[in-house]
Amino acid sequence: MPRSTDRLAGWLLALGFALAVPAWAQAPAQQGQGAAATQPAPARPMDDAVPGTGGIQGQNIFDVKPEVKRDASSDDGYMQQNNAQRNAVQPGNNSPMWRGVKDGVAGYSSLPRHEAPEAGVLIQAQVKYPGSLYTTAGEAWRQVRNNWLVPYGGALLLISVAALAIYWFTMGQMGHSPAVGGGGRRIERFTPFERAAHWANAIAFVLLAVSGIVMAFGREFLLPLIGQTLFGGLTYVLKNVHNFAGPLFAVSLVVIIITFIRDEFPQRGDLRWLARAGGAFSRKGEEPPSHRFNAGEKVLFWIAVLLLGLIAVGSGLVLDHLIPGIDYVRGTMQQAHMIHATATILMMCMMLLHIYLGTIGMRGAYDAMRHGWVDEAWAREHHAYWHDAIQEGRIPAVRSEPEGGAAAQPPEQVRTV
Repeated sequence: MPRSTDRLAGWLLALGFALAVPAWAQAPAQQGQGAAATQPAPARPMDDAVPGTGGIQGQNIFDVKPEVKRDASSDDGYMQQNNAQRNAVQPGNNSPMWRGVKDGVAGYSSLPRHEAPEAGVLIQAQVKYPGSLYTTAGEAWRQVRNNWLVPYGGALLLISVAALAIYWFTMGQMGHSPAVGGGGRRIERFTPFERAAHWANAIAFVLLAVSGIVMAFGREFLLPLIGQTLFGGLTYVLKNVHNFAGPLFAVSLVVIIITFIRDEFPQRGDLRWLARAGGAFSRKGEEPPSHRFNAGEKVLFWIAVLLLGLIAVGSGLVLDHLIPGIDYVRGTMQQAHMIHATATILMMCMMLLHIYLGTIGMRGAYDAMRHGWVDEAWAREHHAYWHDAIQEGRIPAVRSEPEGGAAAQPPEQVRTV
């Protein structure tokens, strides 16, 4: 714009302002005169009047308070309102509905309760499982599984395997005498029924252990090796193997407990055997005397077989929906899974020691369970009190009888380890 035009616009604005100010100043006075003709004007204090403003009063901006309007949250019972009541005062506010969903409140479902007992529950209520934060039950279970069961359970199994490997390479095989061929007469250590019960339980346990390890830890160590397709098919097969082997393990476990419990009670010499760890760290390889089962086998029986075994079986039956009279809801399954996983991991760690000693760890142990017969030399070395009882006639050397009543005969040839 040219400079002359700027000057002209400035003059016009100044002239307009000069003409407008007197009119603004006279307007209140004229209004006051008109009002005075009808009624007297009240006196107004002019202490705070700002000079040159025609009597306009001033106020400190810091003294101006915002207008407070009543909010719905100030009403009594605001937190107890249902969704319809809340929408009446705050349209679109559905917090009562979502608060009920988060607290595990069941909504409407057309499915009958006996078929789907929690079909109306979208999100479980908040709980605190051991090792989790206080949060919804599904998230709490996930925290327990991913933060505790998988990492620490897997580490415990690896530590157990590593400890047995270290012991094998440093101490070697325990014992001196083979099960058969070491001298003396043959003694029947296990009857055919006892061996059948043991091997049925052992096979079921191995199937359950392998399938359980793959399902629990396979994503960490197996999935990267074989890929998603093979891993998915393998876990599907192992899941079905796990489900079918579970009832076999449960039945055979009960048979094992009934069959062997009579010889598993504490007896003299058990504390001394435990104090010396069964001679496991003796360079001479001398094992303290024991009865038919030593103190280590008894500890394994009462803790791993009886206690942890029954807990694993009971929780497994719940996971398989085989126990009647239980509402199989998410909370029940979460708790059963955590109990099942904890019991089975501890049981597998203890059974690793039993499997090691029963196969490569102790000379003659595998043959004794496979064929059922041992020599007197082996019995004297590993179970001196049991051997003494047989020598004195308090325990028969042969306990099983085949059909026809004739005494069972030991095998002529037995493979020795």
